[in-house]
Parts: sequence; C-alpha cells; structure tokens
Amino acid sequence: MKVVFSCLFALLSFSAVVAQDFNTWFYNKTMRFDYYHAGNAESESIYFDEVLEEPYYAGSKTSLIDDFGYGNYRFRVIDKATGTLIYQKGYGTLMNEWMTTPEAKTMQKAMPESIVFPYPRKAVTLAIDARDKQNNFCEIYRQDIDPESYFIRRNRPSLQYVDIAYQGNSDYCVDVVLIPEGYTEADKEQFMKDCQVFAESLFSYAPYGDNKSRFNIRAVWAPSVDAGVTIPGENIWKNTACKVTYYTFDSERYQMTDDMQNLRDIAANAPYDYIYIISNSQKYGGGAIYNWYGISAAHIFARPESIRKTYAHEFGHLLLGLGDEYVGGSDTDLYTPGIEPWEANLTALVDGKCKWADMVDAKTPIPTPVPNGYNRTNSYKMSDWKLGAYEGGGYIEKGIYRPMPNCMMNWMHTQNLFCPVCDKAIREYIDFLTK
Repeated sequence: MKVVFSCLFALLSFSAVVAQDFNTWFYNKTMRFDYYHAGNAESESIYFDEVLEEPYYAGSKTSLIDDFGYGNYRFRVIDKATGTLIYQKGYGTLMNEWMTTPEAKTMQKAMPESIVFPYPRKAVTLAIDARDKQNNFCEIYRQDIDPESYFIRRNRPSLQYVDIAYQGNSDYCVDVVLIPEGYTEADKEQFMKDCQVFAESLFSYAPYGDNKSRFNIRAVWAPSVDAGVTIPGENIWKNTACKVTYYTFDSERYQMTDDMQNLRDIAANAPYDYIYIISNSQKYGGGAIYNWYGISAAHIFARPESIRKTYAHEFGHLLLGLGDEYVGGSDTDLYTPGIEPWEANLTALVDGKCKWADMVDAKTPIPTPVPNGYNRTNSYKMSDWKLGAYEGGGYIEKGIYRPMPNCMMNWMHTQNLFCPVCDKAIREYIDFLTK
C-alpha cells in the first residue's frame, strides 16, 4: 500500500474536536494493533496483522493527547461516530532507522511492529502518520476498528512479574517493564539482581532520581534456551527470548531486536508504559528508540560505571526521544541540515533560531564556539560551560547543533549530568505522563 493520504488530510483530521474524558471513551485495559512495516529508502507501507486485547493499562487517564511533537511517527485514535480525537502518541521504529541506511537504497524490507492504546468503548478509526522530508506529519495509513469484534485476540498473562521499585498507582506513575534477554532458567536470580542495578542506576542521576516517587519498575521473567546474546560478527548464535542481536545495521555495538510483536507479548504480562531489555552480555552495546524499547548489556565488567550511565542515556532516548549529541558513530542519515529536528535537544538553527533560545543568555553568541582546548573526553565542569548552540550533533559534524559542549546524551563516560535543555525536557515529559 503506497501513501495515499495527504498531509492536508492529516492536518484536517488532527483539527477535529479533542476529548480528554477517559471513562467516556475507554475501558481500563489495552488494545494492541499489530502490523508489518515495509519499505525502502524512498517509500513505506503499512500492512495490517491483527488486533489484540491486553489486560493492563498503565498510562495516564488525563494526558491522552500527546502534542509534544516528538517522534518520526505518531498514531491517532479517532471516535468513528463523531470524529473526536480521543488519543494520540508519537513514537519511533527500528524500521524507520533502517530506511535511512545505505542498504535501504538497494532493497526492500519489512519488520513486525505494534502500537498500544487504551481499549476503546466504541468503534474508532486508527490513523498512522509519518514525517515527510520537511519533517511534517503526513497520514500513511487508516483503518476502522470495532472493539466488539470476535476476531480480536485476547492476550492473557502467562508469565510471572515482580515489582522491582513500586511507588503507587499507575495512573500517576511512569511504568517501566524490564525483560530478560539471554538469561536461562538457572539465571533467574542474576536477572533479578541486574534489575535492581538498573533501578538504582536510573535513580542515581537527575532528573530521574528527583522523580523517583513517580516511577514503577517491574520485571517479567521470560527465560531463554541459551545464555548470552547473538553476535553475528563473531559467529555466535543464540536461541533467546527476545531474538536480540548485535551488529544491527552492521554496527557492532548496536544491540536490538526487530520483532516488536514478540516483545509486546512478553511485556503484556505486566502493566507498562516503557519496555527495557536487560541483556545477559559482557559485550558493550545497546540502544533505544522513542516509545519503542531500550536495551543495554548488563555485565560490562571492564567498565562497570558505563553500565549505570548507559541506562540513564538510553532511557533518555526511550522516554522522550532525546537525540545523540555526538558526531559520527552511525551510518544512518537521520538528520538533514536546514530541516529542524524534532528532538528537544537538537537544532538546525533554521533562520538563525535556536529552539531553546529562551534559556540562553542574551550575550551568548549563536552559534556558540566551543571552549578553548575542548575535547569530549576531558572533564569540564558544567558550571564552566555556557548554554548555547554548539555545532556537531545527531552524528553530523556540520549543520546540527547541541545545547552544551558535553552532556549525558553526548560523551556520557565523563559526565554525570544532563545539560539544562535535556534536564528540562525530561522533567516536563515526566510531568505530562504522571498527571
């Protein structure tokens, strides 16, 4: 299916009446929409798979319309009878990243994907929007859903979950589910210890620690047949629960899984907003995609502090899609100079405008020169830096700018802090999620 809906149509749909009353529109459970995302560097298509009912809903019941504008995609749930927009959320996908790689210019590919939202009481229309080359959302898929259809599969819990850090009602908390990868039946105790390390690590860095009372962290136990993780570049192949592999897009340290539907099957055994995979690996690597999932290796014994900082860094990607602020390290072409990125911490200075200008001292030049002698591995104190717009970010040396010379979203191994722009964005998004 090619893109047949125009950006104008998507905007007209978005301008419909917006409703916020949860109980009028939804049941306190989840609807899951499974589909296949296919395409190449030039085009993409959505192919329906199935609709499922899941027993838990962990999101806010007041913050139903996410209009922050984050993500390369967003989906909208529209009441079919009245045209009322009743739910909206942005997200990213691994398939979208693949579409920016050199390989996508030479072949077609498809990946199983899945989105979730509160279970509608009445018939709805689901619309999926993707960003065009100018970073505007355009509708690429639309489908009506009858929530009373007997073809909707009921997905019931079959795995055990354990509370790692429980703070209270999911309506007012960010709910994170931790999933094991490459832990066998004999490794259950180790996985639970690693989950505790994840929670302690996340809360040891601001602003997560300042908001500890608004996070629930749970773990679902899903053992693998084999211990460890698949590493194709080293001819290591494992039979594991989440089908994770290193060398994603032929990048050695990029550890991901392309089977989102399988991951949702495991996560659905607990209430959750965000999925994070803990991999039983000593090889450094991981990744995270906005409102999709995150993953990190748990046993980097040579660099134990890297584990803790990696959790905080990757969760910034997962929670609200913060961009990487470093140069290089990726063969993907995610950013185009001259087009303003959607990420809160990256800017292209279109028309000389900086998206965090209200936080910058009027005397600070834009663009902002880096301090004399700066390199990303040295230890500058945050108090010695000026908030501005420093060239180089989003893997690109020229045309994309970051707020500070360094940050946890840049060279995290020498930093313990997020820059003021990232810190503010994280706090604002946590506030939104926990109303």
